[in-house]
Amino acid sequence: MSSDPWGRVDETGTVYVRTADGEQVVGSWQAGSPEEALAYFERKYEGLVVEIGLLEKRVKTTDLSAKDAMAAIDHIRHQVDEHHAVGDLEALRKRLDKLVETVEARREERKAQKARQTDEARKAKEALVTEAEELAQSEQWRAAGERLRALVDTWKGLPRLDRKSDDELWHRFSHARSAFSKRRKAHFASLDAQREEARKAKEKLVAEAEALSGSTDWGVTAARYRELMAEWKAAGRAQREHEDELWNRFRGAQDVFFAARSEVFAERDAEQAENLKLKEELAGEAEKLVPVTDLKAARAAFRTINERWEAIGHVPRDARSKVEGRMHAVERAIQEAEEAEWRRTNPEARARAEGLTGQLQDAVDKLKKQIDAARAAGNDAKADKLARELEGRQALLDQALKGLQEFGG
Repeated sequence: MSSDPWGRVDETGTVYVRTADGEQVVGSWQAGSPEEALAYFERKYEGLVVEIGLLEKRVKTTDLSAKDAMAAIDHIRHQVDEHHAVGDLEALRKRLDKLVETVEARREERKAQKARQTDEARKAKEALVTEAEELAQSEQWRAAGERLRALVDTWKGLPRLDRKSDDELWHRFSHARSAFSKRRKAHFASLDAQREEARKAKEKLVAEAEALSGSTDWGVTAARYRELMAEWKAAGRAQREHEDELWNRFRGAQDVFFAARSEVFAERDAEQAENLKLKEELAGEAEKLVPVTDLKAARAAFRTINERWEAIGHVPRDARSKVEGRMHAVERAIQEAEEAEWRRTNPEARARAEGLTGQLQDAVDKLKKQIDAARAAGNDAKADKLARELEGRQALLDQALKGLQEFGG
């Protein structure tokens, strides 16, 4: 008989393993010595040790599922329970029990992790739904559309929830996208209608602009072109394929008119510049008549200058007031000379002036006598009052005498 701490072989070749529950039959060995029998079943035991070691490593270092791990544990446990090996089978059972605990802990950890991931996925999808519902009301059509497409891609990358929750959230998400698409479609349909109206309106404006391009009624036509431009801006944009073509025609018609007007105005400006030069020469010639010494000659000379002036034509607007002012100044000087001559030679006016002067002279003389009398009587208050009255009468007399001198008196 042969034995070791964990097993023995009896005389009949039966192999036993020692356990806490007593010896258990491992098998029968008839092919060799008892030592070889024990060695064989000890190798069986070592094989179980290796197998358990590998399983422990897989459980700790790989993503082996709990189901597959438990199946492997049960398989090894069955071999241990069948007592087909010699060794510390109880130690193997303890390692298997501990491995079961590890697998269960991993199962719970994965379950909790999955619950967390599900909760995170739910929150993420709810956030996507909330954002999609906000975007559904946006009028930033391009940016909102691009963002909604990005949200779909994000949604696809998230884990699925339970079917009911996932379907409810997807329904809201899909409804928001549909609502946005419907509003965008309605907006662009309305925009297309507006652009079609704008196209029709602008075609009419183009037709009128082209009809006016040959006009020579410069002021009226230029004003109408400004009105047409305002109407063009108010009409809004037509479809892109029409807008540029219509604008080129509209602008081209204006360019034809304004180019023609500019050419005419350039000729007119050159002519008016020459007219200004001639009028400045005439103004200088007229200014030599001032001061007026010979009224008759000055009047005749100015009349001749003015006739030549009227024959010249227009000058530039910004220079008109200055050069005309010079002529008006000479004309006023001649008029003032005429008025002075009239006053000097008018007998009735002279008589009136002489009469007024005489009356004022009498009043002044009378006041002087009254003042002297009041002083002599010691009535200074009366004298002072009369003196103030005398000052006023004397001023009137001086003015009248000055006017009388104009009559040569």
